[in-house]
Amino acid sequence: MYILGISAWYHDSAACLIKDGQILAAVQEERFTRKKHDEGFPSNAITYCLSAVGIDAEQLDSVVFYDKPFVKFERLLETYLAFAPRGFKSFATSMPVWIKDKLFQKSMIVKELEAMFGKSGRKAKLLFSEHHLSHAASAFYPSPFDRAAVLTLDGVGEWTTTSLAIGNGNDLKVHREIHFPHSLGLLYSAFTYYTGFKVNSGEYKIMGLAPYGVPRFVGLIKDNLIDIKEDGSFHLNMDYFNYCTGLTMTNKRFDNLFGGPPRKSESELTQREMDLAASIQKITEEVVVKLAKGIAAETGEKNLCLAGGVALNCVANGILLREGIFENIWIQPASGDAGGALGAALGAYHIMHDKPRELSKGRDAMQGTYLGPEFSTSEIEIALAQSGAKFTTLSDSELTEKTAQVMADGKAVGFMQGRMEFGPRALGGRSIIADPRSPAMQKQLNLKVKYRESFRPFAPSVLREHVSDWFEMDTDSPYMLLVADVEKSKRHKMTAAEDALFGIEKLNIPRSEIPAITHVDYSARVQTVHADTNPRYHAVISRFHELTGCPIVVNTSFNVRGEPIVCTPEDAFRCFMGTGMDVLVVGNCLLHKEEQNPSLRENYEEKYELD
Repeated sequence: MYILGISAWYHDSAACLIKDGQILAAVQEERFTRKKHDEGFPSNAITYCLSAVGIDAEQLDSVVFYDKPFVKFERLLETYLAFAPRGFKSFATSMPVWIKDKLFQKSMIVKELEAMFGKSGRKAKLLFSEHHLSHAASAFYPSPFDRAAVLTLDGVGEWTTTSLAIGNGNDLKVHREIHFPHSLGLLYSAFTYYTGFKVNSGEYKIMGLAPYGVPRFVGLIKDNLIDIKEDGSFHLNMDYFNYCTGLTMTNKRFDNLFGGPPRKSESELTQREMDLAASIQKITEEVVVKLAKGIAAETGEKNLCLAGGVALNCVANGILLREGIFENIWIQPASGDAGGALGAALGAYHIMHDKPRELSKGRDAMQGTYLGPEFSTSEIEIALAQSGAKFTTLSDSELTEKTAQVMADGKAVGFMQGRMEFGPRALGGRSIIADPRSPAMQKQLNLKVKYRESFRPFAPSVLREHVSDWFEMDTDSPYMLLVADVEKSKRHKMTAAEDALFGIEKLNIPRSEIPAITHVDYSARVQTVHADTNPRYHAVISRFHELTGCPIVVNTSFNVRGEPIVCTPEDAFRCFMGTGMDVLVVGNCLLHKEEQNPSLRENYEEKYELD
C-alpha cells in the first residue's frame, strides 16, 4: 500500500511517500524552488518522491493532507467574532484569501494533482488528518518504542497548540490538549518578533542568542504574560498580544511592559534583546519540563516522543534529557510542519487503515533522516562539467583522506554526499564542515561563508563512540536535537576579566579545546555520527581524528543565510563559488576554489532574502 502525505499552504511545504508503513522518501518543497520555507503546493517534492521509488500516481492508495482546513477556518472565524470589533483589520485582510484559496483546499489539492498527473491524479482516495495528530504520528510511529507518551507543541494547528497522546503498537490517541490562543510556540514567536527576527524562521536565533543574556525578565513574564501550572499547563494573558486581532504578534502594552518598541530588523543587538532571549528560553524550559513531569505522573509511561516546532528547541530538549523524567526520549528530526506530511502518511496507514506496526530493527525508522534526492557519480560529473567546474574524481579512500587533510589544514569544506536530509538540520549529507579546534573558524564561517550574524553558534558532529569523552552526555543524538555542555576537562578556565564580559564581548574568547563549536555558556548542539546510517561521513571524521586527535568536526548547513539547504550538484557549486568556502566535495568529486574560473563567482551575500 502506497500512501502519499503532503503539507502545504502555511510554511515548510513537503511530501512523503510510504509503502506498507515503511518510509521511502521525504523532502521539503523549498529545496527545489530555492525559496526558504516555501508554502506552495509541493509539486516538486511529490514528483521526487514518486520518481525515487519508481511509481506513478495511479499506484497511490491514498493521498493525505496534514490538517483540516475547515476546522482551521472555524477557529479563525470564532477568534475574530470573540475579539470583535478589534479583529476587523486582520479579518478583512485574511478572509478574502481564505475564501478564495484556502477554504476549499480539497478541490485545490485535486486540481493540483490533476495538473501534475492528469486523470490518474484523482484515483487515490484523498484523506485529511488533524494537525497535532500528524505531529504525534510523525513522532511515535518512527520511534523505537512499542508504547510511549507523545508530547506535541507548536504555534497552532486547527485549534490545538499542545497535545498529549498515547501510542501503543499501531494505536495512537490524543488524550489532552491546550487550545488557541494559549500557545507556547506563539509566545516564543512573540519574543522572536519583538527582538527583531522573522516569525516562523528566526526562533532558533533566539535560542542561540539566549546564552549571551541574563534571564532578568522571567519574573515579569510570569507575572504578566503566562500563568504556568505545576503540571505544565498554561494560560496566556491576551491583553499583551496582537496575533488574534492584528497583523503583528505583540501590542503597545507589551512594548510598555518591556520598555520600548520592537527592535528593528537588522539593527544592532543590545543587551536588552539578549536578556529577553535568555528569559523566554527559561520560560520555555520550565513549561517543557513541567509538562513532561505531569505527563509522566499521569500516564506512568517510560518513553516520551516529541514533535511540533517547539520540539526543535534543542536546549530545552537537553534539559529534559538531563532531568531523567523518562527513561527514553525520541524527537522527530522534522518536527515542524514539513514533518506533518510524514505524520499524515503514517497516521493514515496505521490509524485510518488500521495496519499493524513493526518496530524498526535499527535505531529508529527514519534511516538517519536521509530521505531526499541523491546523485550518481556520472550525474555529478555531468552537472559539474556543465556548470564549468574543474574537479577531480577520486576513489572512496582517496576522497576520505583528502577531505580530512584539507580540514586539518584549516579549510572550510562544502560536503554533499548521498541522500539529502529531511528536516531543518544538515547532518553530513548537505553540510559545510571544518576543524573545530580553530579559534577563528566560528567567525570565519559566519561572516565569510554563511553571511549571517556573528553571534550564531555552530554544531559539532562527533563520532558516537567518542561523545562522552568530549561532552557531558552519553546517548545517541543523530539528529542534532540535544544540547550538552563540553566536558569539563576540555574547557579553558576563564580569567576574572573574561568572566566579567557581557553580551557579544564574550564571543571572541576561546572557551575550550574546540572553540569553533563551544557556545559562550560551554554548551554545544551535538550530532552523534553513526557508521550504519552515514558511513562516508563517519569515515571522514574518523580519518580527521587519526590526523588530529580530535573526533569532531564543525557542521553547519550547506547554504547561506536566507537560502534553503542545497539539493543538487549545481546548487552546491553555485553556493561554493559565491562564498568563502575553500573546498567542495560532491560525491567522489573534489574541487579547490583556486582552480575554478573566477568569472563563475557571484555575489551570494545578497542573493537571498534575509531570514
